[in-house]
This record gives sequence, C-alpha cells and structure tokens, in this order.
Amino acid sequence: MKKYNLDEVDHQILDMLIENARTPFTDIAKKLLVSAGTIHVRVKKMEEEGIIKGSTLTLNYEKMGYAFIAHIGIYLERTSMTKEVIEDLRKISNVTVAYVTAGKFNIFCKIRARDTEDAKNIIFQIDDIPGVNRTETMISLEESINDKKRMMHAIFRDY
Repeated sequence: MKKYNLDEVDHQILDMLIENARTPFTDIAKKLLVSAGTIHVRVKKMEEEGIIKGSTLTLNYEKMGYAFIAHIGIYLERTSMTKEVIEDLRKISNVTVAYVTAGKFNIFCKIRARDTEDAKNIIFQIDDIPGVNRTETMISLEESINDKKRMMHAIFRDY
C-alpha cells in the first residue's frame, strides 16, 4: 500500500480537525494564513486518499447518565463463530467498541451502562449470544488517556 505524504500544512489541518471536526475551513485558513479553498482542496485530497475517514462527534456519556464503563473479554466456543458473535454484539447498543483479538480472548469489547445493575444485564445479554462460552469483565474506574492527537503527532514525527 502506497504511503500518502503529508506536509506540515496537512499536519496542522489535521491537528485542528482532530481537536474539533466542526472547525470551519475559513477559521483554519485564517490560522494557517492560506485560503479557505486551499484547506478545502487539501481536506478533499486527504479524504480521497483515505487519510480522513468522515468526521466524528464526541458525546459526553456521563452527562447523559452512562458513566459506567466495563471491558469484557469474550471466550468463544469455536473461533469460527467470530463473525456471528460480532453481528450479535452489534445488536446491543451499549457495546461501543469490539475487537477481534489474538491471545487470551477471542473478542474484547467496551460497554457503556447507567450503573452496575444495567451493566450486569448487558453482560447477561452478551453471555446469552450463541457461541459465547464465557466472559471476563473488567470495570473501568477512570478513563485516563483518550487522546487521538498524541498518536497523530507520533506518526508525523515518523514522516
């Protein structure tokens, strides 16, 4: 796969968009002392190259009553059941992230819940999925790092 080369202006554009994906191109242009058209063209090019994949909205789940986070390791009866189990996990809206993994678990996922009772019910739903042998749950006490910018800057240093 061909590596797309980003220059310093691209880095700065991405830096601002990661901070706030809704930042108007005109604001970015003013800060970088280029035209809004230049920003538009560069963002479009990065989208076409697959560097930028859409834009996201970050919700404050705590303010909406979903402060409880748990990570669940899922052991499957058979590895060949992975696709089916992932599809069933997609049907549980509280499962916010799922990874197919190598190692201790076949699948590792993150859930958001209102409280421990809600989390227990979600875990029971996961346990009831055909193909799930058992689960191990780890309760998150605090999300200490959730920073997309640090990784992006490390990648920029490698360029």
